[in-house]
Amino acid sequence: MRIERDDLSRAAVHALLEEHLADMHATSPPESVHALDLSGLTSPGTTVWTAWEDDVLLGCAALKELSPDSGEVKSMRTSAAARRRGVAAALLTHLVDRARERGWRSLWLETGSQDFFAPARALYARHGFVGCPPFGDYRPDPTASS
Repeated sequence: MRIERDDLSRAAVHALLEEHLADMHATSPPESVHALDLSGLTSPGTTVWTAWEDDVLLGCAALKELSPDSGEVKSMRTSAAARRRGVAAALLTHLVDRARERGWRSLWLETGSQDFFAPARALYARHGFVGCPPFGDYRPDPTASS
C-alpha cells in the first residue's frame, strides 16, 4: 500500500468521497453532517491523502488546520472492498505523523455516536484519541462524538 498526497483530480477519489458524503447524510441528521465536500477538501489549510494498491483506491483521509499548532482529522474513508485490511489504521498513522511534522500540539476529530460509527470510534481509541466536549465551531449534538 502506498499513501500519497492527493490533488483530488481523479474520478475514483471523487466517487469514494461521494459515497462517504452519502453515508454521512444517510446516518446522521442534516445539522450533524460535518463531512467536507470537494470544495471543503480543496480549501486552504486542508490536505488530503489517498491510499492505493497499484491503481486501486483503498481509502482517503485529510487534515484541516485549525490553528498554527492544532488540526482536525477529516474525511476518513476506506473503500468497501478494502475494509478490515488496515487501511484506516495506516491512514490515521500517516495523519498523526504529518501533524507531528507540522508541529501541531493537538489533533482533533469529530465522528458520529450512532452504531454505524462504532468501528471508527474503536480505531480512534486504539490510536490514543479520547472523548472530549465539542471543539472549534462544533456545538453539543447527541449524534456526534468528539
